[in-house]
Amino acid sequence: MKKKLKEIPKFKTEDEEREFWSTHDSTDYFDWDKAECVVFPKLKPTTRTISLRLPQSMLDRLRAAANKRDVPYQSFIKMILQDRLDQEFKASK
Repeated sequence: MKKKLKEIPKFKTEDEEREFWSTHDSTDYFDWDKAECVVFPKLKPTTRTISLRLPQSMLDRLRAAANKRDVPYQSFIKMILQDRLDQEFKASK
């Protein structure tokens, strides 16, 4: 027997909604068995500018490697960092 889902209240503000969901179980309001994965192709992650000091020789090597792959060197640095983070998190599981 399926349980009857509760109706989601109308919220006046995001803070009100945030408070509500922090104190209520979403399974009372949604049938998660019917949930579908959604992709937001135009959604860009928030980025933040940082300052990073690198030895000139390392920067030169990064630029050369990025040039071989025909990508901007800053994008190449992000690719390297992402690969390494993925390795770290796989190893810790």
